[in-house]
Amino acid sequence: MKAIMIVGTTSHAGKSLLTAALCRILSRRGWRVTPFKGQNMALNAYVTSSGGEIGYAQAVQAWAAGVSPRIEMNPILLKPQGDMTSQVILKGRAVGKVSAADYYEHYFEPGWQAIEESLRRLGEEFDLVVCEGAGSPAEINLKHRDLTNMRVAKHLNASTILVVDIDRGGAFAHIIGTLELLDPDERALIRGIVINKFRGQRSLLQSGIDWLQERTGIPVIGVIPWMEDSGFPAEDSLDLFERRTSQSNRDLTIAVVRLPRISNFTDFDPLESESTVTVKYVGPKDSLGYPDAVIIPGSKATIADLLTLQKTGMAEEIQNYAAAGGTVLGVCGGFQMLGKILADPEGLEGHEGRYKGLGLLPLKTVITGQKVARQRLVSSNFPQTGLPVSGYEIHQGRTQVMEGEGVQLLFEDANLGVVDKSLSVWGTYLHGLFDNGPWRRAWLNRLRQQRGLKSLPTGISNYREQREALLDALATQVESHLDLGPILP
Repeated sequence: MKAIMIVGTTSHAGKSLLTAALCRILSRRGWRVTPFKGQNMALNAYVTSSGGEIGYAQAVQAWAAGVSPRIEMNPILLKPQGDMTSQVILKGRAVGKVSAADYYEHYFEPGWQAIEESLRRLGEEFDLVVCEGAGSPAEINLKHRDLTNMRVAKHLNASTILVVDIDRGGAFAHIIGTLELLDPDERALIRGIVINKFRGQRSLLQSGIDWLQERTGIPVIGVIPWMEDSGFPAEDSLDLFERRTSQSNRDLTIAVVRLPRISNFTDFDPLESESTVTVKYVGPKDSLGYPDAVIIPGSKATIADLLTLQKTGMAEEIQNYAAAGGTVLGVCGGFQMLGKILADPEGLEGHEGRYKGLGLLPLKTVITGQKVARQRLVSSNFPQTGLPVSGYEIHQGRTQVMEGEGVQLLFEDANLGVVDKSLSVWGTYLHGLFDNGPWRRAWLNRLRQQRGLKSLPTGISNYREQREALLDALATQVESHLDLGPILP
């Protein structure tokens, strides 16, 4: 199998975006192409059809390649817990919770075996693999145990692209420094440099490019301009601090609580695609304000984040907002927080005991060791009956309605979510809910009716069609600024 590797001088250089663009570009050229990231650290996850977890970015890259996501595309996923430990997902399954030191002691060899096995299986089906690195390939204190960057590139003898974010400044120093810290056999694999997120006049950069090519002997194969609305999902919560609030003066404002350990916030990308909706992320210490709806998203440490909301006063703000008739939606961990009781009898999240939830829904949740990870296709009961809804579950906890309390089932499956009698407080375990266009519009229309606004059409396509258009536009724009001649085998 032929291979291209994409490494970056830093985190957030644009590796994930460039990988997705290349997958779509090469697929359009007739290659049977697959993405691959040996080890990923992210809290945005996707569940494949086999019930295995991979990084959400790798799922998007698979869609860009025109293939279904599978666990071999990301054999190791590390999900930070927020207490200097991470949950280890190996070949799609949760296998333990470890510190960084314990991870490399216990999982380095099994991890590399999983990477080799995954690449072998992908090689049986695909012509070309586009591999994404992580962070920087030149962290000298980590190189000996790096499972993601040049170890994979050398294993595949991959033509490697080094990408740099010029918007942050210091791009030339980042490139030269990275190359200097690579071993000679690693540096020999770097066949092209891509300068990403460039703002300004291209001609003003040319003297620097000429110097760089003469100094390194490596061609600059692309200068990709800043793309304000690439539509590519963020990979981790740090991106939320750089994300601008969507356009103001829109009809509706939806506030998403930016939990310290927020996960799967890609759930809300379809809301941001709505031209009538402003999505703003609100930190626990911020003022909630007066939005049309509040969303409490997923969390990798639900109890710890619940305690943070209570300590900062955000919990009381949400309770007061709901008491005044506001609409609140909890997804996964946020769903669990909406209940009356959250119990972790085994201390699986590091907080053994019983905790008082927000009390907005009559629910009791018990955190359990058995993880639920599966795709779902169900029919809705609310806000409109009979809408087909697809998504996926990822949670460690069982939630039950407390006896004698009246709520309504959100879907035909009683375990997937409930809504109160006034249709004001919603809770669900279903990730990807807003991807379903008709359901999303029906839910938004209820908010619009409360504002006296005209309803929007609900006979629309699902978000995947918009995502396809975004991926096509991304690939077209990147391809126009990229020379793949030195890279393609």
